[in-house]
Amino acid sequence: MNLQQISSFLLVLNLIYALSQEAKAQVEPETFTSKKAIYLEVGGSSGRYAINYSKIFHQKGKLKLNTSVGFSMWRNEINDFRTIWLPVVPLEVSGVYGKSKHHLEIGFGLISFLDRTLDFDSESLELEDKVVVNAAIPLRIGYRYQKPEGGFFFRVGYTPIIDFPPRTGGNWSFNPYWAGMSFGKSF
Repeated sequence: MNLQQISSFLLVLNLIYALSQEAKAQVEPETFTSKKAIYLEVGGSSGRYAINYSKIFHQKGKLKLNTSVGFSMWRNEINDFRTIWLPVVPLEVSGVYGKSKHHLEIGFGLISFLDRTLDFDSESLELEDKVVVNAAIPLRIGYRYQKPEGGFFFRVGYTPIIDFPPRTGGNWSFNPYWAGMSFGKSF
């Protein structure tokens, strides 16, 4: 074999190897190296707004499982002269499906928050203003933009909320008209 045949043979081998690696990369979705994110959510599973931290805790193929926790303060006016701020903790678990940076996200969560209610005291015949624990279950279906290597993070989704007041004695209700948007950074 002369030098030209050897170089042609090596070039063909190199080309075959490069094509096989590209085909393999197209079949296997990218593994997320940046599994954490911090973001601001407006609406959505936070109810009004929240600062959230999320983490992908499992990934296999195109499916990733994600959990998030957040914190917010909701304003509650007691009367014309007094306003109190009550803490809110949104929790969420979601499945994220897709390859590269575009994903379908489906999940549910729990919003735990303090609320106020008026309670009638039968002994003193007076109304008492009480702070009670309330909760809601947000559902989610939406779009999630997150690069495997990290960086800008964005999601938007339809998030209907099931409200169940465990301590106030109120009725369960379903709010189908709710959506949300989040943006932040994954790392």
